[in-house]
Amino acid sequence: MKALIQRVSEASVTVDNKVISSIKRGLLIFLGIHHDDTNKHIDWLTSKIINLRIFEDQNGKMNLSLNDVGGEILLVSQFTLYANCDRGRRPDFIQSAKPELANEMYQKFAKKLTSLGVETKLGIFGADMKVSLINDGPVTIMLEK
Repeated sequence: MKALIQRVSEASVTVDNKVISSIKRGLLIFLGIHHDDTNKHIDWLTSKIINLRIFEDQNGKMNLSLNDVGGEILLVSQFTLYANCDRGRRPDFIQSAKPELANEMYQKFAKKLTSLGVETKLGIFGADMKVSLINDGPVTIMLEK
């Protein structure tokens, strides 16, 4: 499981010219599901994300977590995080979970975040989405479990 995390001052997802989800201060997470991922991966990654100290304190130091600042999450499924570009010019996505498993894990990931007390908004799995964001910092972190 891979999570590309961006600290944002705002972010939104648009599908068919309609904004379907938006957040203010928080994290935009692009989530890639590997075909071997399990609930243990979800537990580890969700805990790590909400407790990462990547928000600035009153001294401008990254000492505060998402929970500390009351931030939100916008979660977007992104199978292309498992692109393999070693051979040729067209990436393959063999390591990505098949859509049925990926959607199930994506939904479980979102439910876990919500159960941990984080306001979590979603993109639409499998849709052609337009994602807008204002990266705060910029701060962008890749986590993999």
